[in-house]
Amino acid sequence: MRIFKFIKGLCLAVGVFFPVVATAQTGGLTVELNKVEPSETGGCSAFFLFRNETDNSFDGFEMSLAILDTQGVIDRLLSIDAAPLPLSRTTLKLFEIPEIACENISEILLHDLTSCRPQNGDEMDCFPILTLRSRAPAALVK
Repeated sequence: MRIFKFIKGLCLAVGVFFPVVATAQTGGLTVELNKVEPSETGGCSAFFLFRNETDNSFDGFEMSLAILDTQGVIDRLLSIDAAPLPLSRTTLKLFEIPEIACENISEILLHDLTSCRPQNGDEMDCFPILTLRSRAPAALVK
């Protein structure tokens, strides 16, 4: 019986001394490649959805993407700026991938997050809160 009281007291002490555990972010940031379609310029239009379920709006959110062809070879690097990403919102962004047809893209690799800055905050590492999805024929991966 004493051991149970000790464990209960220990759990309460941990909650008092380490409240950060209880206030961790409840949601994440999902980036979804929703669809691709041929663009008028001969490239590929990529429609991305950004679902921000974090506790922050983001004033900065820039991604460096590697576009891989059907052989799995990097065709090009592309930098896209998706900011701003408002709190508790889903945002649609359209980006052009020049000089490559949609059917020639097998995968889009998130190579780097060159900026992830919460509103009124400092740059942060967003990889731990990031989830990638694709509804398009091309995969979106990290």
